[in-house]
Amino acid sequence: NNPLVYGVRKGNPFLWGVMATGIRPMIFSASGLREGLAIDTNTGLITGVALKDGNYKVVLTATNKKGIDKKTITIKIGKDIALTPPMGWNSWNCWALAVDDAKVRDAARVMHEKLYHYGWNYVNIDDGWEATNRTEQGEILANEKFPDFKGLTDYIHSLGLKFGIYSSPGPTTCGGYIGSYQHEDIDAKTWASQGVDYLKYDYCGYSSVERNSEEKTIQEPYITMRKALDKVNRDIVYCIGYGAPNVWKWGEEAGGNQWRTTRDITDEWNVVTAIGCFQDVCAKSSAPGKYNDPDMLVVGTLGKPWGNIHNSYLTADEQYSHISLWSILSAPLLIGCDMANMDDFTLNLLTNNEVIAVDQDTIVSPAKKIIVHNGQIWYKKLYDGSYAVGLFQIDPYYIMWNQKEGEKVQRDLYDIKIDFSALGIKGRAKVRDLWRQKDLGIFDGSYQTKVPYHGVRFVKVTQDN
Repeated sequence: NNPLVYGVRKGNPFLWGVMATGIRPMIFSASGLREGLAIDTNTGLITGVALKDGNYKVVLTATNKKGIDKKTITIKIGKDIALTPPMGWNSWNCWALAVDDAKVRDAARVMHEKLYHYGWNYVNIDDGWEATNRTEQGEILANEKFPDFKGLTDYIHSLGLKFGIYSSPGPTTCGGYIGSYQHEDIDAKTWASQGVDYLKYDYCGYSSVERNSEEKTIQEPYITMRKALDKVNRDIVYCIGYGAPNVWKWGEEAGGNQWRTTRDITDEWNVVTAIGCFQDVCAKSSAPGKYNDPDMLVVGTLGKPWGNIHNSYLTADEQYSHISLWSILSAPLLIGCDMANMDDFTLNLLTNNEVIAVDQDTIVSPAKKIIVHNGQIWYKKLYDGSYAVGLFQIDPYYIMWNQKEGEKVQRDLYDIKIDFSALGIKGRAKVRDLWRQKDLGIFDGSYQTKVPYHGVRFVKVTQDN
C-alpha cells in the first residue's frame, strides 16, 4: 500500500517502510536501494542516510504463507519531501490541552497495529506539550505531562512512524504556552535533535507583536522558521497552520509543505461543506510537496475542544462524503479521534486502500468542481490517466457556516449524472466504485447514479479502449 513516490533530502535520516496488509509473519525485501540505505527483512523498515541525489526505482517485496506481492516505487533523493500528502493523527480534536504521554503512545500503538500498513504514519502532538519556561540555554522542553520526551519520540520511531510537534511564531501559542518568537534557530535545532518529523506552526500569539495584518507581514515569521528548519539535518514537514486570507497564494513562497486554508473544522455538516466546497478556489496551488490543508478529519470519537467526548456528529453518509472530498482535494489526512477507542466503522473508513490511493496519487492534480441540479461533482485526474470522481448530494450553492437547526426534512435519493466529456473522455468508459471496491461496468458517454442524503458515490472512471 505504499504510495508510488517518496522524497528525502540527501544526508538526512531516512525512515520509511513496506506498508503491506496480509497474514503475518511477513518477510520483506527492497531491491534497488541506494548506498546508505538498508531494509530490515522482519519489520520492512528502511533506514539509514541517503548519500547521493537522484531518482531511484526500488522494488518492494512482501512474502507470507499465501504468496508474494511486489510494487515498484521511486525514491527521490534531492530537495523535496512530502511528495504525497502526509497521513497521520493529531491530538487536538480529541484531547486538546489534556494531551499527555500515555494518550500519544496509545495513538502510536494503534496506528502501528491497524493503520500503518495502509499508509498512515504521522503521530502529531498539538498544543499543550510545552514547559512553562525555557532552559538557561534557551531551549523549549516538554512539561510534566511528557516526562521522557526523547523516549516518546524513540518509541514512535521504533514503530516506523513519524513524530510531529506544534508551536507558534508568537511569544505564546493558541493555548497560552511558550511560542518560538525570537528562538526559531534554537527551537529548530532542539526539535531536530529530538527526532521531530513534522511542525505545525500556528499564528496564534504573533498578533501581539506584528506590525500590521498585511499578507507580507503575516508571511515574515513563517519565512524565518523556514530558514531555521533549513539549517538542521532533518526532514521536517512544515505546516503553515493559519487560515489567513489567500494563504494558498504565498504558502509555498513562505516555505510551507502545506498551509491551512480555513478556520478550524468541527464535526458539523454545514462546517465540513463550508470548508470543503470552496477548496476549488485554491486548488491550482496544489502540487507534490505543496498542499492546501482544509484541516483535520472529524470522524471517530472526538470532543475535548468542544466540551465533551462524543462520536462524530456527522452521519455515516456525511463521513463518507468528508473523506471522499478530502481525498479528491489531495489534502493532508490527519485523524483527530481517540485512537485507543476507534470503532469498526471508523477503522473501515480509514483503511480503504483504493480511496487512500486517490489522496496519495503522485501527480497531485488540482481538484475541479461541477455544479449540477441535485448536488456537486468533484473530480481530479490520476497518474494513470483515469479520473477520481465524487458525485455528492450537497446543496449546489448555499453553504452556511452557522446553521442552528440545519435541514429539518431529510431528502430522498437523488439522481446525479457525470458526462464523460467533462473529463475529456470520449465514448465509453469503465466505472469502478471505490468505497465498495467493485467494478460497475462500462458506460457510454455518461454515468448516472442515485446518491443518498448528504452522501457520495465515489468512482474511478477510465477510458475504455
